[in-house]
Amino acid sequence: MIQIVTDSTADIPLELLEKYKIHVIPLKVSIDEKEYTEGVDITSQDFYKKMVASKNLPKTSQPTPAAFAQKFTELAEKGPVLCITISSKLSGSYQSACLGQKLSNQEATVFDSLGASIAHGQQVILAAELAEKGLSLKEIVSELTTFRKKMSIFILVDTLENIVKGGRLNKFQGSLAKILNIKVLLEGIEGAVEMVEKVRGKNKFLQRVLEIMGERQDDFSNSIVSISHVDNLEDANFLKEKITELYHPARIMTVDMGPVVSTYAGYKGIILSFSKLPLK
Repeated sequence: MIQIVTDSTADIPLELLEKYKIHVIPLKVSIDEKEYTEGVDITSQDFYKKMVASKNLPKTSQPTPAAFAQKFTELAEKGPVLCITISSKLSGSYQSACLGQKLSNQEATVFDSLGASIAHGQQVILAAELAEKGLSLKEIVSELTTFRKKMSIFILVDTLENIVKGGRLNKFQGSLAKILNIKVLLEGIEGAVEMVEKVRGKNKFLQRVLEIMGERQDDFSNSIVSISHVDNLEDANFLKEKITELYHPARIMTVDMGPVVSTYAGYKGIILSFSKLPLK
């Protein structure tokens, strides 16, 4: 049986991790000089509160190559190992996993999701589903590559506060954006993040996201849509209902965004992704 490994930024719900026996290597996040292990000793909800209250931007760190090597060695006897990581352009987890593979001297395959949060997680879930269907490791990697290529990933930034904390925008610009109620839409392109649009007003912002989905893809009947959010179930559910009503996807799910990716998406941020499922 193929052994599926991922890092904790995939934001996969616990019930699915247990259902598919997915192995998770955690990242760490530090806030106000205290370090936490994602998914182990801090919940997403607790982290959101700490992030909003802190004057400083949290710091994140990827797993060590040794952590991946240990897991690959442990699983190698059970079957072929497939490790799917957060985008190599957003974190060093992919590089750590590649080094871990060399350290372990095991035949583990490391796959770069070119995504984050549930956009990464859906690839992990898909791999587990295909493994259950009996596909070989080579076939699964081929299907994942196609799925990844067709995937659209949008980051809906509700507040620029974390961007200000990180020094990428000054406080005056951040305050002006807040006063004008400016929302920022970013897109994940080949693993990196690029600006799409700035929209004034939340309602117009969410409607514009729905419009762009329709512009990008005309048929969602064999597609999966995934939404992760930073303490923003209201907007996540609004998008879920509207997407279901407008586009009728094969599957749609919403999850809480984990601490690591939340640090960059910011409070109330949302990551929305969609791609067509394999026909197998």
